[in-house]
Amino acid sequence: MLEENKIKDGFYQIRPAGRHIITIGRDLIKDKYAAIVELVKNAFDADSPNCKISLLPFKKNIFENGEEIEQKGIKVIIKDEGHGMTFETVTEKWMVPSTDDKLHRGVSPKGRIMQGKKGIGRYSASMIGDDMVLQTIDESGDLTTLYLIWEHFEKAKYLSDVDVLIENYKTNESSGTEIIIVGDENHLEEWSAKQIQNLKFELKKLIPPVEKDEDDDTSTKDNNKFEIQLEIGDFPFGEGYSNYTETIEPYPLFELFDYRISGTVNNDGIAKLKFENNRIKNAPKEILPSFEISLNIESDDDITKGKYCGNVRFDFRVFDRDPNSIDGLIERGLKDPTTGKYVGRREARIILDKFNGIGVYRNGFRIRPLGDAGFDWLLLDKQRVQNPSLKVGSDQVIGFIHIESEDKSGLIEKSARDGLKENSQYAGLIQVAKSVLKELENRRFAYRQSVGLGRNNRDINEKIKRLYNFQDLHEKINKELDTLGVEKTRRDGINKLISDKEKKNNKIADELKQVIALYQGQATVGKIVNVVLHEGRKPLGYFKNQIPLIKEWSEELENEFSQDLLNKILNRLSVIDEQGKIFIDLFGKLDPLSAKKRSRKKDFNIRQVIENVKDVFLSELNSQNIDFEIDCDINLTALGWKEDFYIVFTNLVDNSLYWFQNITDREKRISFKVFEEEDDDLFIIEYRDNGPGIDKHLIESEVIFEPEFSNKTGGGTGLGLAIAGEAIDRNDGELKAIYSETGAFFKIEVTLQ
Repeated sequence: MLEENKIKDGFYQIRPAGRHIITIGRDLIKDKYAAIVELVKNAFDADSPNCKISLLPFKKNIFENGEEIEQKGIKVIIKDEGHGMTFETVTEKWMVPSTDDKLHRGVSPKGRIMQGKKGIGRYSASMIGDDMVLQTIDESGDLTTLYLIWEHFEKAKYLSDVDVLIENYKTNESSGTEIIIVGDENHLEEWSAKQIQNLKFELKKLIPPVEKDEDDDTSTKDNNKFEIQLEIGDFPFGEGYSNYTETIEPYPLFELFDYRISGTVNNDGIAKLKFENNRIKNAPKEILPSFEISLNIESDDDITKGKYCGNVRFDFRVFDRDPNSIDGLIERGLKDPTTGKYVGRREARIILDKFNGIGVYRNGFRIRPLGDAGFDWLLLDKQRVQNPSLKVGSDQVIGFIHIESEDKSGLIEKSARDGLKENSQYAGLIQVAKSVLKELENRRFAYRQSVGLGRNNRDINEKIKRLYNFQDLHEKINKELDTLGVEKTRRDGINKLISDKEKKNNKIADELKQVIALYQGQATVGKIVNVVLHEGRKPLGYFKNQIPLIKEWSEELENEFSQDLLNKILNRLSVIDEQGKIFIDLFGKLDPLSAKKRSRKKDFNIRQVIENVKDVFLSELNSQNIDFEIDCDINLTALGWKEDFYIVFTNLVDNSLYWFQNITDREKRISFKVFEEEDDDLFIIEYRDNGPGIDKHLIESEVIFEPEFSNKTGGGTGLGLAIAGEAIDRNDGELKAIYSETGAFFKIEVTLQ
């Protein structure tokens, strides 16, 4: 039927519109800095040892309608000393949008890995000016010139309608390429002092100041050495922004860090890192033991589930931003690059504000906007809000991440030059980067706590005790009364007033401790709310499905009696009763953690508490195939608050379950061993798992017991072990972490009473 009504047929070709060049150039590029960076990359691909960028304002007189007028504009020149292009290269490759020439070549004649592989970067010049002249000399001395007027493409119906004049000459000049872009007064006005400063920032961040690592195949090779010069013409902006030329060099800030972590993570997730602390004078670099970084395996979505992304090199430099730290930064040598003078606090903060960010580099060049100040692609600020003592914010870190080529890493640049495609390798890069930064954060946190730079919230019970202990006040007042010669009867009266107040306040302190204990129990319930939801979902689902059915059968039974129908109802009700008991049992096990009132110390059965905690986590223990061993006399009792031991055991097991998630190379095991040491009047509880364990430096510094400290990549609350330690302290005991190469090992010692 359709064949009979056909009017026309034939084969046709897609014909790009004239403005297609503008679309893949000016419209696709984020800003003029990105356009200049694209042209600088082309100079690098041409094996040039350098690239000179010139911003040159001009004035000239022209005649218009018989009248002489002054015309203003700007020339932007990008010049290199590379191998240049032949006439054939210009006509058959440069003139072909989206050419795959560099993609197929991969490397330059001198072995540089190509930066531009999309075949469109050169057209970004339309962002900078109105006209463009290309002058390129190849190594045989052939000069090829090309002239483009971007407006012609905007007006042309089809791309093929625009004729481009290309000429070829013989010359004695050295090889290289020069691109001259001319813009009118509107383009000139786009270049303010701030814009020039922004360009300098972009160029300074383009090539990172990274030490060469002989063992790392992602290091910048000698033939990649590349110098960028910036020439600024006669702009009316005053000193520092007109009539000068400078070689772009990294800002000295990079070497003045407070803390630094650097090293590599390979495609199997094995990390080799070293840590430096500049806050400690002459401190040696700390070589960290190699370890494996585990990616998140919880998500079934291939986009959000991370994959390793080739060999990656990291260099994170972190700055503390409190006033004393800023002063230390200045003392270490932070100077104004123009005047050479030391900066003040305000200027130092401004510099940190402009130079922060974690950049991603490929073959020595940054992939924008990753690394732009304020572009927090790792969401560091979100994590810092949740835990400001431990986590660093995006304005505290200058970072360099070096990745391999797209085919090795799976990290693919977007055509719009606005970052990397958000695939599973990109998700993996984020997770690996956060894991590396976490190692720095842990060591920074431990150091700051040890020297009193951070908030210390440990031993809340001891702090409350000191708060209501008036012994110092007694001694000071008695000393003062001695000086005044106050007689004994009056002295005793004054001391009695203080003692009465102390007793009253100590009673309040005890009440306060019990309230804190209640809150800590409820906080522990909050930590394991996922367990409650998981365990309660099955009976809730059964209620939801069966109750409407029972109601329907009951209505049928009212109309006509049926023994079979009655039996079905009774059967369903019996199952509902069983499911209800699951609820009751579950909440009964959680009840000690969520009690609204604290009882006095009582004798309780330790094994029963451990068994109940096991039952709370039973579903998760089964799903991960974790053996749960209890070595404890069934009749062993202890005097204390049972609720506190629930808190301790619950937090320990919850932590083990988290760290077991990515363990696949062994049978998982949790064990409790409880025994008495009558000689020391102690009973001992040893808790072990065979998970990844705890780093020795974290145990030695005791930082794991600090509130807000968390070693979890996803960002834990940092409360579990701190709460557990305080719970045992209330029972005249101590919770210790002991280093073990076979997993986590905690020891609880409680005095027998």
